[in-house]
Amino acid sequence: MRIAIPRETQPGENRVPITPDVAKKLVRMGADLHVESGMGTTSGFTDEQYTEVGASIAADRSELFANADMLLRLNKPTAEEIALMKRGAIHISYLDPFNEHALVNAFKDAGITAISMEMIPRTTRSQKMDALSSQANLAGYVMVMKAAAALPRIFPMMMTPAGTLKPANVFVIGAGVAGLQAIATAKRLGAKVTAFDTRPVVAEQVQSLGAKFLEIDLGETGETAGGYAKELTPEQVEMQRQAQKDVIAKSDVVITTAQVFGRKPPVLVTKDMVDGMMPGSVIVDMAAETGGNVEGSVPGETVDCDGVILIGTGNWASDVARDASQMYSSNLFNLVEDNWSEEQKAFEVDFEDDILPGCIITHGGEITNETIKNIIEGEG
Repeated sequence: MRIAIPRETQPGENRVPITPDVAKKLVRMGADLHVESGMGTTSGFTDEQYTEVGASIAADRSELFANADMLLRLNKPTAEEIALMKRGAIHISYLDPFNEHALVNAFKDAGITAISMEMIPRTTRSQKMDALSSQANLAGYVMVMKAAAALPRIFPMMMTPAGTLKPANVFVIGAGVAGLQAIATAKRLGAKVTAFDTRPVVAEQVQSLGAKFLEIDLGETGETAGGYAKELTPEQVEMQRQAQKDVIAKSDVVITTAQVFGRKPPVLVTKDMVDGMMPGSVIVDMAAETGGNVEGSVPGETVDCDGVILIGTGNWASDVARDASQMYSSNLFNLVEDNWSEEQKAFEVDFEDDILPGCIITHGGEITNETIKNIIEGEG
């Protein structure tokens, strides 16, 4: 099977989909691996490192797409790239299928098997393939480091002959993978951390990291079967805002990580809450690129809101591209290996598998994912 790894072209993307170590594993499995020239540069990997493990370097991007049986990517392709692919090829990357309906239809019409890394089910067996979690883990770390760099004071308590400096107050909203890592990182830096999540079940995890869990009675909440927070009602969102208002006003740093899978995130920090914070305070909005948890945050930018710094730069894991590439590459490899036929030396699409059907969006000229199919057909 001819596997192609094209270079990522999205502005600001420093991660790469396959590292040389994983390329070596793919070649050992029997894959005919072709890597676009310069693919690994942004994460510090040279073409020579890929050729040393048995991969071929391709200089012609169009030819790379046209001859591939499988393409392993980070970001979704363009319509022009889909048109280059041969019918029956397999494409694996982030696809955002809940929002990218034209892209899904393009895959369907081209007869491409499109596999979405966002749609990997959250089960015990699929943990090693869960790229959302692996990248969110790093995002939680990066968001705290960005906040620490922007804050005009230190995180830890410090006792000096000139006086005692109090620890910074950090408030983390959302205690999923990114939120828990943000809590852990802020605690390591010596901050006093408070956290909230709509799922009471995570309170013990928050407390085990040494943070305080903010108790807010929102009534019936919980999580989906996939481990994601359920969407709150407008009334519950308002209850959460009011209960958090005092904590936010007293915080030096607020980090919001509340996202609802496949939907626009809730606005949890309103303009009046931002105005209530001390000048010099910092807010990091993880959801800025998908609609934002914070009123006033701007996707891809850092803005000054009357002395409060709002960071919404996004693609957080790309700031630690080397480690992020290693983790994503491992996720991709585990997915491929799990469905690899030793006999055929190829990836097998098996709809009886317990993982694949959930993340395959299109196959054989059809939209096979029922959830995405119903959403798209409902628009027609």
